[in-house]
Amino acid sequence: MSTLPVRRYFILFYFFNSTRSFSARAPFRPQTPDDQAAKMKDIYKDETLAIPEGVTVEIKARIIKVTGPRGTLEKNLRHVDMEIRKVSEEQIKFVVWHGARKHVACLRTVRSLINNMIIGVTKGFRYKMRYVYAHFPINVNVIEDGRVVEIRNFLGQKVVFKVNMLEGVSVNTQSTQKDELILEGNSLENVSQSAASIQQICAVKNKDIRKFLDVSSFLARSCCDALDEDGIGRACRKMKAAFGYFRKMFVSWIC
Repeated sequence: MSTLPVRRYFILFYFFNSTRSFSARAPFRPQTPDDQAAKMKDIYKDETLAIPEGVTVEIKARIIKVTGPRGTLEKNLRHVDMEIRKVSEEQIKFVVWHGARKHVACLRTVRSLINNMIIGVTKGFRYKMRYVYAHFPINVNVIEDGRVVEIRNFLGQKVVFKVNMLEGVSVNTQSTQKDELILEGNSLENVSQSAASIQQICAVKNKDIRKFLDVSSFLARSCCDALDEDGIGRACRKMKAAFGYFRKMFVSWIC
């Protein structure tokens, strides 16, 4: 049987379809409930935030300026398509019109950012870190009035690691607890990023972490005027358990 008629049929079919628009030639896919839910938009969604006593908030073109007893913080939120206004001296309102799911989720995000700014100018944030070593003692010095952390003898290396604190962050050593650092500041982002920079610069690379147990780890986060001792105790117990686990793994590995 000759295949010529079949080939002609396919050529004609391809020519007929190629003359159509692209949308007509696209394969049909029925809509699912998830697709319909993704296209749904809320006409109006809002969130409110209370302003405590002693704190002033200035809003101008989505640039937020918060002033309190501990200082002033400023944040630019122009990249968020949202209506932010003060309905009174004690309340801020956040409004999203015709927002999709991810757009509406920005309400809580922006509210939390400004709430953290209020906590920062009233109470402040404190991060506690502890450096642990198995063989080579880690020497940590705080220089330049608490703006730079200098780490020496990490894993026995001669290189000196220096970490510059971000704006508004001060670091000091704990007098009652050995091998402990305390980072304080008004901006939660700057304090947490400074602690993360210290932790990342002390990362053990290209070595077996079951043997090289030297580390600088985060312990607890709290406000400057109310230290969470329970949280620090839980973090210390977790770090001690992890340290013992790695030792046990190393012993079983070499045996």
